[in-house]
Amino acid sequence: MNDIQSKDLKRGQFMYICEAALEYLISILVGGSFLATLTGTLGFSDSLTGILSSVISLGCIFQMLSVFLRRKRVKWFVIFMSVANQLLFMLLYVIPIFDIPGRIKTVLFVVFIFAAYFIYNIAHPKKINWLMSLVEDGFRGVFTANKEIVSLICGMTFTYGMGALIDYFSAKNDIRTALVLSACVIFILMTLHTLTMILTPEPEQIKTQDKNIFLCMKEVFQNKTVMQVTMVFVLYSVAVYSAGPFYGTYLIGELALSLKVISVLAIVSSIVRIFVSRLWGRYADKTSFANMIQKCFLILATGYGCVVLAVPGNGIWMFGLYYICSGIAMGGINSALINMIYDYVSIEKRADSLAVCQASSGLAGFLTTLVFSVLVAFIQRNGNTIMGIEMYAQQAVSVVACVMILVAYFYVRKVIVKNN
Repeated sequence: MNDIQSKDLKRGQFMYICEAALEYLISILVGGSFLATLTGTLGFSDSLTGILSSVISLGCIFQMLSVFLRRKRVKWFVIFMSVANQLLFMLLYVIPIFDIPGRIKTVLFVVFIFAAYFIYNIAHPKKINWLMSLVEDGFRGVFTANKEIVSLICGMTFTYGMGALIDYFSAKNDIRTALVLSACVIFILMTLHTLTMILTPEPEQIKTQDKNIFLCMKEVFQNKTVMQVTMVFVLYSVAVYSAGPFYGTYLIGELALSLKVISVLAIVSSIVRIFVSRLWGRYADKTSFANMIQKCFLILATGYGCVVLAVPGNGIWMFGLYYICSGIAMGGINSALINMIYDYVSIEKRADSLAVCQASSGLAGFLTTLVFSVLVAFIQRNGNTIMGIEMYAQQAVSVVACVMILVAYFYVRKVIVKNN
């Protein structure tokens, strides 16, 4: 960071916060209940929607390709890839409007969402390494918390507003207008997001291209600490993607909640997350991100337990508790996963280590959703029963998610915290 003046460094940190908020708003429109609404418009099944939701996870595999990018400056490469990625997201809202056969719409939708995350993930490790290089090590916990708080505050208003907008036009049987307006919103956000990155300074990165790429990767895979942290990523990903991708259709379908109500639940989660984020950040800076994440895992397990009990009669309350627990837990988890790499890995290996961790967890997450989409379809075909027990498919997969997140808790406690 020596090649950047203090004033430019502060500007870079401010732009990083803005960039993260704008990117978060775009991600809201292509995930969760918004994605479920899009796929519902195209007539996709719950299992297919779940698989598409997990494309976010599968895309992380492509982060491995970023290790072949050996350059001191990555800013303009990241900007170009970001624009391409977000244009494809915008087109997801345009596809249902096309007057073409449904099968072609389905193929285009699947191709575009895969391509969008492919592009995003190739550039992601380099982007994170660039932007995090603007933040001092002893300040990472608090800075990450501040960044998330801004994103969440913006996300609350945005989620409610967009949910109300789509509900309004859906009630008028005019979903076409809702889709067009959503596409326009993504385009505006993309323009602002690009501007923030253009205004962000870029320090010269640590030079790594003198060493053979495959030798670098071999060193990463042979690094015991990196592999231990990678396992945390994998266990967490298995837990999240065994259940999360199927919640959107459950909320809209079986529980019959409107996007406006779902948005309110998300806002409650965000408010809770805002209040705890700085507390988690200070705790992590004083102790470690590993100590923090194990406590977050316990809280998230409680949330999954609430979903296990969620049925049409109490769905809004049980999911309300889930969203609160999730908000508390995610106030620390997202920050901890990335920052554990920065805690335990030397500067020149951070980008490659992050790529390995996220690629491994991405593959695990996608395969998990692929397997559990079969289970979801099976339970639904059998009248929402499994082994003679009456249970909605989403309740069943939430049991698995709860167990897996507890496994992740014990792993962090016995391996990461104890050994490092």
